Amino acid sequence: MIIGSVGDFMTTYEQYQKLLGPIPSFLEKYLTLDILLRLQDISLECGMDYASPHAYDITFFISRFDHSLSVALNTWRLTHDKAATLAALFHDIATPVFSHVIDFMNGDAITQESTEEKTFEILSSNATLKSFLHMDGLELEDIIDFKKYSIVDLERPKMCADRLDNIIAVGLHIVHTLDYQDVINIVNSTSKTLNEDGEEEICFSNEKAARKIQESNDAFNSLTHSKKDNYMMTLLASIVKKCLDLSLVNYDDLFKIGEHDMMDIIEENQTLDIELQEMWTIFKTIHEFPPHTPIEVKNKVVNPLMLSRRLN
Repeated sequence: MIIGSVGDFMTTYEQYQKLLGPIPSFLEKYLTLDILLRLQDISLECGMDYASPHAYDITFFISRFDHSLSVALNTWRLTHDKAATLAALFHDIATPVFSHVIDFMNGDAITQESTEEKTFEILSSNATLKSFLHMDGLELEDIIDFKKYSIVDLERPKMCADRLDNIIAVGLHIVHTLDYQDVINIVNSTSKTLNEDGEEEICFSNEKAARKIQESNDAFNSLTHSKKDNYMMTLLASIVKKCLDLSLVNYDDLFKIGEHDMMDIIEENQTLDIELQEMWTIFKTIHEFPPHTPIEVKNKVVNPLMLSRRLN
């Protein structure tokens, strides 16, 4: 089915989600869970939405909840597999405040997976989730390891629902390489196939759409390797570490509260520590980025399938 038309330009990320189809009825109950609703106050861009306006050109807010729902909708659109769709919905459930900033704080700027170990703890302790799964004839084990569903998660440079949605999101609101006609073309171009390793993978039928995804990914990869982003991510990681050192929050709190709660804690307590106050002021107001020793970060490369062959 062809979705959208030239006249159907979307203006918000929520409208982009509509391109992926309606929310299936079985999924609706899961969207009421507190553990998932918390992600509405976790930004997709690692808290950089709250940084100095001179640092980034982020045009609208996208939450981890928004992203999780989009990944689930795309998974459902491509597979009609309830277990895979729910694994997609909960794949970011262990995201702490400021997302990958906490990986930077943990010394894991390369793989950026240091917080995923909390996925089991968060999901397994939720009785309501378990009752919902029982209603759908599923067990926790069916959804807890999202990486077993290749359509949800694949190693780079391959394409999966998580990666595709991230690239569309950043292309729309931070690196500005995509417009909504591009997104319509991308959605209409995508389907699933078996790749050269026998895995289910998202592929493209339109080379222009595939190239736009690659272009958007490369632009974002350049941003995340820039002096500016390296500095800002490291700075916010230092701010959170200082809050931990001052016992303003503990590590587990980072997985339970929202980002506005965290910022309130910083605002209300910054005068207790001059270093915290200085770092927070710089984060919110910086104009120029000082020389600093960069750290090695994750290299985000993609080489999607165009029908049965890789683009490059």
